Amino acid sequence: MSADPVCKVVVVGQGYVGLPLAVRAAEVGHSVVGYDVDDGRIGRLRSGTSYVEDVSDERLAAVIKAGGYRPTTDAGDLAGFDVAVVTVPTPLRDDVPDLSFVKSAALAIAPHLTHGALVVLESTTYPGTTEDVFGALLEKESGLAPGPDFRLGYSPERIDPGNQYWTFERTPKLVSGVDDESLRRVREFYDTVVETTVPVTSPKTAELAKLIENTYRHVNVALVNEMAVVAHELGVNIWDAIGAASSKPFGFMRFTPGPGVGGHCLPVDPRYLSWRVERQLGRRFRFVDLANDVNNQMPQYVVQRLVEALNERQRSANGSRVLMLGLAYKRNSGDARESPAVRAAELLIRTGAEVRAADPHVRETAPIDARVTRVELSVEEVATADAVVILTDHDAFDYDMIHTHARYVLDCRNRLASDRHIERL
Repeated sequence: MSADPVCKVVVVGQGYVGLPLAVRAAEVGHSVVGYDVDDGRIGRLRSGTSYVEDVSDERLAAVIKAGGYRPTTDAGDLAGFDVAVVTVPTPLRDDVPDLSFVKSAALAIAPHLTHGALVVLESTTYPGTTEDVFGALLEKESGLAPGPDFRLGYSPERIDPGNQYWTFERTPKLVSGVDDESLRRVREFYDTVVETTVPVTSPKTAELAKLIENTYRHVNVALVNEMAVVAHELGVNIWDAIGAASSKPFGFMRFTPGPGVGGHCLPVDPRYLSWRVERQLGRRFRFVDLANDVNNQMPQYVVQRLVEALNERQRSANGSRVLMLGLAYKRNSGDARESPAVRAAELLIRTGAEVRAADPHVRETAPIDARVTRVELSVEEVATADAVVILTDHDAFDYDMIHTHARYVLDCRNRLASDRHIERL
């Protein structure tokens, strides 16, 4: 079978990774089934309502109306697929990789697997998962062997939620297969939906490449976060120092500090690598462990700085009103998964503070403590707050208004000009 625009494509998982892929595949002419076990999520999709910024309601409605995309919770609708792509979560449970969603996806696909079909895993995971776990389960349940009977590959997701330039179709896509024919088929399929594909020698190499990408960023963010703490204690402006270092045209890449790390990539994915290294090789991946320690402590450091600032103004954190700006883990995104703002809110509540939060992108259903009052950003909210903390620097925020009306601001993203009532992380 060839991956031409008449293929039946199944995308298992309709979240931040799966939905953009499914819609794009439908737009180029594939017949796409978007499968997810979440009834509420599928109900919204059927009504033409997107919950992912990278897919507008208009794009979603268009592919549904054209008949190219069908969201479903019925695993029976997977029957007859030519291509199945798995984009399910791979979380940590008690600091151990949880592949239960990957295994469930394999169990859903296996009854419908046929000779010559292509199956691709996109979920971030440790080297060996595609062949030793995912492929092995497909073979056990279907009786078909990856390679001789069906094609199997791995192509790590590189979705950057909210990125208007490096969209799904523009971002180069790593592709791999368990044999030459699998690689050819994987590349053939993705060539229909993205501008550039990059062949990789094996699924294990592609799996490691994804973890290298995320671990590289995780470690460097931790480095500048720790430098920010040290620079503050030394009385040095970390932002000015980073700006100065960035003038070097070689040997330096700019990373900036913040209140911590969020999303799936940085808080979770590097741990997959360190877990695999420790389990298979019996050694610690010390860089990852250290980066985890530094980045995990940043929300606590932010709260500590806020408490100290309130004390200097003869205010106790207990009873103070704190306005948090931004709940998402990154700018101009509604993704609050593992967001450091969520942790900061919990810690502030423990101090007895009255916590209010504004974020135009994050939905009310996000995993935020119920004791946090969601508000719209306004002059009144800013002026009545004892402290404002900028955790996510959405472009939608009126920074001039914040600068004018706030009593005190802890700016964790370097968005405000220096002033007596403004401190930077």
